[in-house]
Amino acid sequence: MIEGLRRYCSRGLWWLVAFVAAVGGTLAGECRYREAMSRVEKREAEVCAAEKDASMRGCGKYALRGVGKDAVLRASAHASEQASGTSHRMDGERCVRLCFAGDLMVHTPQLTVARRREGYDFTGPFEWVADRFRRSDLGVVNLETTLTDGGRYTGYPLFRSPKTLADALVFMGVDVALLANNHCCDGGGEGIDTTVRELKRRGMAHTGVFVAGEDFEDNHPLMIERGGIRIALLNYTYGTNGMPVPRGRRVNPIDTLSMRGDIARALRLGAECVVVCLHWGVEYERTPSREQILVGEFLRREGVDLVIGSHPHVVQPVVCDDRGVVAYSLGNFVSNQRQRYSDGGLVLEVEVGIGADGGKRFRAEVTPVWVRRRDYRLIPPEVGDTLGMTADERRAYDLFMDDTRRGVKI
Repeated sequence: MIEGLRRYCSRGLWWLVAFVAAVGGTLAGECRYREAMSRVEKREAEVCAAEKDASMRGCGKYALRGVGKDAVLRASAHASEQASGTSHRMDGERCVRLCFAGDLMVHTPQLTVARRREGYDFTGPFEWVADRFRRSDLGVVNLETTLTDGGRYTGYPLFRSPKTLADALVFMGVDVALLANNHCCDGGGEGIDTTVRELKRRGMAHTGVFVAGEDFEDNHPLMIERGGIRIALLNYTYGTNGMPVPRGRRVNPIDTLSMRGDIARALRLGAECVVVCLHWGVEYERTPSREQILVGEFLRREGVDLVIGSHPHVVQPVVCDDRGVVAYSLGNFVSNQRQRYSDGGLVLEVEVGIGADGGKRFRAEVTPVWVRRRDYRLIPPEVGDTLGMTADERRAYDLFMDDTRRGVKI
């Protein structure tokens, strides 16, 4: 359909059509997601009402069964807690350190800054945050764009970025690119194929979007061993902006029944730490939605240790307790978004320890990272607090840091 519109529309009209389709598709996708969640909640109430002890957590076979109003209130209370955990080591402990970042986007102004005589270089923006990924055992980012071989690079509403963006991920120390998001079909089948191929060519793993059946079987769940611990990564999205998934490719949708089966399979494959990364929630909302809380609780009951969220483009609370970590939204990693709360995000470092008796401990550290617009450099506090800036930059930096520290209780 998109290609047909391209043929029959002028260049200007094509971009108008694409914009309307993307925005309309986003709204439609979120509406379908909410409708699906409403059906699940309704069925949950019907089934649990017929049970003798419907209030028990983890009580039934339906995805969100046993999670009612009280559970949402409990989760909301936890969401205001400081992300911390324990650093006390257990006897015979094996330990792994994971590093996560939010939405990595490439808007048109970022392309202009990255342009060089010989091509595009995106490494500069990541120089001051790269050490966090390099010192981790596993670095993970949400790649919210597609890579292309061609010279027609575009930003919003259809993200198509130079394949050299993958070189910047290598420079930073990223091990896994999450691909399931609402922009994963922006480049059509060619975009998915090129993205997967270029990541593989550089030795990076991916999950959430797949080019063929074999790719799906090999990378869903994505099984990785670090620090003597077998980790399973699963990645899902609420939708694709209304764009159909190209034939022969797969995109993981948020579907609680499918996720339950995927988690069970990961555990059968020997996963000792299960990580689920979700593209979910409501854009620009700083608190998690009811749907996020319900799905997060469901995943924890099913045995998920880490729940990592993206899509709202602003930071939402991070919960760390003896059950694991839930980061509802890490916000923007890098982008051209400038409105308050969206001009940065969090880098989340999680330490998972497993003792000789199988017991687990979790420790989370969050670092707010602000995006300087003139060169899109990511600026953490240890750099930004003493870095020379213009007066406007200093005001924006201080405001973002203050907002984020208050919101996440850093």
